[in-house]
Amino acid sequence: MSLLTKNHLLAASFATLAFASSTDAFACSSCGCTLNSDWSSQGISSGEGTRFDIRFDYFKQSDYRNGTSSVSRSNIPVGTEVQDTTINRNLTLGLDHSFNQDWAINLLLPIFNRSHGTYGEDGDYPDPAALITSSSKGIGDLRVTGRYQGLSADRSSGVTFGLKLPTGETNDTFNDGSPLDRGLQLGTGTTDLLLGGYYFGSINRDWDYFAQATVQIALNKHDDFRPGNGLNATAGVRYMGFESFIPQLQLNTRIEKRESGAEADVDNSGATLIYISPGVTVPINKTVQAFGFIQVPIYQHVNGYQVEPNVLLSTGLRFSF
Repeated sequence: MSLLTKNHLLAASFATLAFASSTDAFACSSCGCTLNSDWSSQGISSGEGTRFDIRFDYFKQSDYRNGTSSVSRSNIPVGTEVQDTTINRNLTLGLDHSFNQDWAINLLLPIFNRSHGTYGEDGDYPDPAALITSSSKGIGDLRVTGRYQGLSADRSSGVTFGLKLPTGETNDTFNDGSPLDRGLQLGTGTTDLLLGGYYFGSINRDWDYFAQATVQIALNKHDDFRPGNGLNATAGVRYMGFESFIPQLQLNTRIEKRESGAEADVDNSGATLIYISPGVTVPINKTVQAFGFIQVPIYQHVNGYQVEPNVLLSTGLRFSF
């Protein structure tokens, strides 16, 4: 089998991960932006050196869902918690350093600003006096990953491996003093294994494509809580024919198993989420790039009752040194 054929099979396998998984998945309380802005593994930015990213994500989760459908909160049975709205205003700081053509390291630190409101399980919706709220601000769980880029002579394919470390707070509360849901905490309290791979290439002179996938596996539990194992996968294309900007289209898939443990919301955790994400990257000068994207859900399947966003906005800057 030729190297070209092997590389295309590798790309196809990553793209398949984005579409073929059918497991129950993702807890809405821990939902985040699924946009992939790791330009090094997309082929936009590569080579030795150091790069710093700052990214801002905004999304409002207010679409109350069950299965694949939106549902009315007024029809929820008594005894079921009725979530109102979760508003996310999050920063992600990223540091990427390539030691040589083959090896690199990447650090990602999220900084959350998340407000949430929910009604209890006593049938008090929509009584405003029954709404309890939380406001969570602080760092989340740090992700440290290594990247090996030497699978092919042109460095167009590679693998990633690392850990998510328990640096985020896990003891936040609602305004009435009751414990905040574990899936809404700034961190999970667990150490998670991160394993992934990527491939990028050219369709022709003007069009490039890329595929990426990362599996996240919790290695332990913390205070009777274990987050669900998950998969993030992205497939995308970009147009390189313009000098002043680079249009791009991503298809992002996020899949996660249900939470587990005595403190988990097992019934209302887990979903399969697929977003289409048009955006643009703009080179400001030789060392700075700006980018902006809009994510729109095209498929959502949640377990139990969960709130999801109708649109997600992301913008950021990348600095190369």
